[in-house]
Amino acid sequence: MSQRIPNLQEFTPDKIRNFSIIAHIDHGKSTLSDRLLEVSGTITERQKKEQFLDKLQVERERGITVKAQTASMFYEYKGVKYLLNLIDTPGHVDFTYEVSRSLYACQGALLLIDAAQGVQAQTMANFYLAFDQDLTIIPIINKIDLPNADVEKVTNQFVNLFDFAPSEVIQASAKANIGIPEIFAAVIERVPSLKVSADKPLRAMLFDSWFDDYRGVVCLIALHDGTIKKGDTICLAQASSNYEVLEVGLMYPEPTPTNVLYAGQVGYLITGMKTIKEAQIGDTIYHHKKPVELFPGFKPAKQMVFAGVFPVDSEEIGLLEEAIEKLTLNDASISVEKKTSAALGIGFRCGFLGMLHMEVFKQRLEQEYNLSVIATAPSVLYQIKMAGTGKIIDIENPSDFPERNYIDEILEPMIDATIIVPQQYLGSVIKLCEEKRGKQQNLTYLDDNRVILKYRLPLNEVAMEFYGDLKGISSGYASFDYEFSGYEPADLVKMDILLNGKPVDALSIIIHRDRAFYIGRDLTQRLQKVIHRQLFEVIIQAAIGAKIIARERVAPLRKDVTAKCYGGDVSRKRKLLEKQKEGKKKMKQVGSVEVPQEAFLSLLKK
Repeated sequence: MSQRIPNLQEFTPDKIRNFSIIAHIDHGKSTLSDRLLEVSGTITERQKKEQFLDKLQVERERGITVKAQTASMFYEYKGVKYLLNLIDTPGHVDFTYEVSRSLYACQGALLLIDAAQGVQAQTMANFYLAFDQDLTIIPIINKIDLPNADVEKVTNQFVNLFDFAPSEVIQASAKANIGIPEIFAAVIERVPSLKVSADKPLRAMLFDSWFDDYRGVVCLIALHDGTIKKGDTICLAQASSNYEVLEVGLMYPEPTPTNVLYAGQVGYLITGMKTIKEAQIGDTIYHHKKPVELFPGFKPAKQMVFAGVFPVDSEEIGLLEEAIEKLTLNDASISVEKKTSAALGIGFRCGFLGMLHMEVFKQRLEQEYNLSVIATAPSVLYQIKMAGTGKIIDIENPSDFPERNYIDEILEPMIDATIIVPQQYLGSVIKLCEEKRGKQQNLTYLDDNRVILKYRLPLNEVAMEFYGDLKGISSGYASFDYEFSGYEPADLVKMDILLNGKPVDALSIIIHRDRAFYIGRDLTQRLQKVIHRQLFEVIIQAAIGAKIIARERVAPLRKDVTAKCYGGDVSRKRKLLEKQKEGKKKMKQVGSVEVPQEAFLSLLKK
């Protein structure tokens, strides 16, 4: 056992506090986590670095938290030593599942608001997530040392929007180390301890897991009752398998073995599990032959955006399958199924919670597993009402769409979006929402300058570049959050891209009929730029059923076959040109058009 960790038996449930930090993206969660770890002595000067808990390369590069991270701290308050378990959560709307899962292991939450930016869309979403789970919420105004900080205005927002008393709000600056002791005091005094007992049979919840190349699956667990120690035989309810406990300990902040964990504590567990299927998030852990009441489990994540993921080199399919399996253990909100594409070979159809989620997943495959992958254009999950039978089927891959005469009605997924935007950008944001076929539900003023817009939008329009457009037209000031709100009928069509008359399944998309002509023309023009010239002519067409709505041509490469004719009769030259023409015609019938990777990437970009 590490010398730095005191005897855990001393920490009875009344001396344990489990809390998380929730906030909109970029309001200072990771910096506050760093300060709490430093002030409590959990990390030393030597270990100190910015974004200490953001361990992934993609998190450090983008400056965002993607994966919720857990750390335990020991803190002395009024002469009594407490064990505090902190969970740092992501702030982006695409990672809400990570947040809601992490809150299950907590009794309290620190709600952070940037003193200069005020309440944002994700602040409200995270507040309601914590509120619905009955957590004690501690309001904190962060970054009060900024020159443009408006503490009074933000305090009023806390009071008006969330019903806090002004005296409850803590003013802090994680970067300047202001207000940290007050935050510790608030956690200890306001967050309730768990009503649990170490004398009852073991009952623990598995709320997160990841894969370690040397030790297999590492599970994060929250103990509600009982104790767990090295050498115990435990059972996982959903997997209905028995395992021997090889190691237990605290995240302090790295995994530190303690040989035993007691009721109310949050720690990690290693049993030598080798596959994802065994470690199901939300599962209940108990001692062998001592069953207990099971936890209700988590509401499964609802995937919103689907895309094909294929290896650039088809021989790497085995490596890609292994990498995806390890990443989905780390992120249970991704759905995966194996698919074969005529254009791209064998790959996977993956479901994500949003576009950023998809980009981060692709980036992690490339960085952490050194793979080159192609991701196809994203699509969403449609429902199709079949003609005659009235049966409703779910389809997310455009290539699986039935013929039009078999379809009675196509239903598309809708979202309820909340957009908070400064007043001067209101007109541009409303125009963008109208262009994306949005219907305004509500418009209210948050304060003198900012407006809360509620819109009902088709997910298909939001999935591609809506977030980027919104940030662009509002100079980065607008914030956006959404939740799924059912299906609505729409006039949608499937558009195929044909290369020399042959459809390329990976380039098919579903779009609204009104915009089909413009998008078809745009795609064919973009493909014309990225498809390399071949020895034969390439015709690029966009088609809806049998109707061609856009056409471009890539001219063939020409070899001057008459170069060797010096003078002589013109019929000799004509004969050579006719022979070349016949050869090109034959080549066009037999040869396949090579579609470079840039063609697929160009469809992902606006």
